[in-house]
Amino acid sequence: MSGTEAAPGAVPDEFYERLAAYEGKSAATAGIGKDPVNLPMIRHWCEAMGDAHPAYEGPGAVAPPTMLQAWTMGGLSGHSERSGAYDELSALLDAAGYTSVVATDCEQEYLKPLRPGDAITFDAVIESVSPRKTTKLGTGHFVTTRMDVRADGELAGTHRFRILKYAPAGRPPKPDRRTPEPAAAAPRRPRPVVNRDNAGFWEGVAAHRLLIQRCGDCASLRLPWLPGCAECGSPEWDTVEASGAGTVYSYVVMHHPPFPAFDPPYAVGLIELTEGVRMISNVVGVPYDKVRIGMPVRLEFQRVDDELELPVFRAGGES
Repeated sequence: MSGTEAAPGAVPDEFYERLAAYEGKSAATAGIGKDPVNLPMIRHWCEAMGDAHPAYEGPGAVAPPTMLQAWTMGGLSGHSERSGAYDELSALLDAAGYTSVVATDCEQEYLKPLRPGDAITFDAVIESVSPRKTTKLGTGHFVTTRMDVRADGELAGTHRFRILKYAPAGRPPKPDRRTPEPAAAAPRRPRPVVNRDNAGFWEGVAAHRLLIQRCGDCASLRLPWLPGCAECGSPEWDTVEASGAGTVYSYVVMHHPPFPAFDPPYAVGLIELTEGVRMISNVVGVPYDKVRIGMPVRLEFQRVDDELELPVFRAGGES
């Protein structure tokens, strides 16, 4: 196939027929989950998601349904059961100029609960390849794979994963180099999303106050702000002002990817306030590689540009 036949701007009928021929071909056969369903993975998942539903712990525990894909993932070493058809399809799209890829969506169907000890197997198929589509990102084809997940041989759920293989939309023409380019404005920090549920928090920040919601019925404290109490469901609440003292409960050091207005590496901490709630913020006043769990910190407000001031935590504060 010549470049003109498969170029992204060409009439795609013949090329699409070649793509559609892959529909129904296997992407993975007789795959085996790296581990059986197990309580440690369920616990880690629930802790990461903040899901304390009692069905996911104890002797009769089941796995959260949304963990379906987790039991089939191959990790860094991958799966040996993967077939060549999917790679062939990807190579065909690459050769035609559709070299970029973005995941667009996934759909899951749950047919039975998974329980600790269940042995996971799976098969995957290239379910569909769309005709050529034009999106804001560029022109390309949507490719959908369907995975059937089985527990001890019985179908437990399906997972559909869709990507767009596309040719990036053309960039605007470069400016005439004879015309001096204006100096680039310094990138601004992302703006917080302020809505009716959290506007009071940001009003407090503007006044250099860190306000914590308190349930009007059970007096439970909550941060970040929510429209209702997670403990009793009450919509009634007032606020208490945080003392500003806390400790580093956990942290990560951001090295990559770089974002405009941020200068990596820098530390992002999960701060436990003395009031018992936690919030995510930057840890300042100490090199990123000196941040430690349990380190005492104290609240301060940092102006990042003419319009935005944010709560951060300076290391060394007394808790």
